[in-house]
Formats: sequence, C-alpha cells, structure tokens
Amino acid sequence: MVLNTFERIRALPLAYQTVMALYLCQRMVPNYELFHHVTGFGDPKPLQGALNACWDWAWQGKAVKVNFSRWQEKVDEVTPSEHGHDMLGVYPAMDACTAISTLLQGLMDQNSADLVSVAKVSQASVAKFLELTEGADMDAQERRKLLREHELVQYEIEVQQAILNYLETLAATQAQPSQELVRQVRDMVADEGVSNIGVSMADE
Repeated sequence: MVLNTFERIRALPLAYQTVMALYLCQRMVPNYELFHHVTGFGDPKPLQGALNACWDWAWQGKAVKVNFSRWQEKVDEVTPSEHGHDMLGVYPAMDACTAISTLLQGLMDQNSADLVSVAKVSQASVAKFLELTEGADMDAQERRKLLREHELVQYEIEVQQAILNYLETLAATQAQPSQELVRQVRDMVADEGVSNIGVSMADE
C-alpha cells in the first residue's frame, strides 16, 4: 500500500514533522512579503522571527526557550483579513500566517495533527490561488481538471514528497534533527527560490 503525503508526514517522528512544517512555512513567507510590499499592510518581521526561533528550536529543543504563544500573538497581529483588501494577494498572505500559527500551535501542544495540517494549508493555498485566478471563469468540471493537472499543483505535491523522502531517510538513522540538517533544509528553501504559488524570493 502506498501512503499518501499526509500519512507519510504522520509516520515521521515529531521532530522531523517539525522540520517539514518549517520548510513549508518558510516557502510561503514570500507570498506575505509581496502582499506587504504592494499594500503596505502588516509586517513580515514577526513571521520570519517566529520561524527563526522555531528553526533554532528544531535542533536544540529544550536547550533554547521559545515562547510559542507570544510569537503566535505577534503573527496574529499582522495577519490580514479579506475584508478591506480587494486583491487576490490577500489570500496567500493569510495562508502564510495561518500555516505559521498552526506550526506554533503544534509545537506548543506537541501535537502532530497541527504539523500535518501545515502541509494541507500549503496545498490548499495553491488550489485557492488557482481557483481565484485561472479558474475564476471556469465551470466546475474545468476547474477540477485545472486543480488536478496544473503545474503549480503538481509542483507542490512533488516538493512535499521530495522533502519527505529526504527526511524519512535521515529519520531512519538519526533520532533528532542535527544543526547541519536544519541548515541544509533552510538552504533548500533558498535554492528553490520560489514560493508555493510561484512568487520569486528575489522579488523582495
């Protein structure tokens, strides 16, 4: 039986689920940065600050003290709402905040379900973006085909499976993520160079 992406994430040790969720959150930050750049709303610093703290925590654990609930409050304070922002970019920006808030909740509660949810938020964010852009004038059948076959949807699944392959291999031999692994995964986000909806990180 072939496990789907979410079942595979669930099967990882919590420490590696954390790295996976961090990777996906980090890929979504450019969507917020672009929205902030265009509208002037909010501030990307709390998002990146929260992730930086979590990246450090991912390999050091209890050796570093992270106030997850305080970071969550800071992210909530800069989360946009669709009310008052008449532009499509508000949705990927909201999704980035939702993903990070979900990650923080998962780390606060040591709850695997929240960490798996980050992958779902990232996939759903791609689908919603396509529905509102290319799929806006399509009928239901065309839209379903779009969400099944579009290169961004395929790419999102491929990216999630590629990072999973990598983490599964490491988790088999290392009980805890190392500093080196965390650095490599962060580098992978930078090397990829685009967000989950194709926003270039160089646009900033």
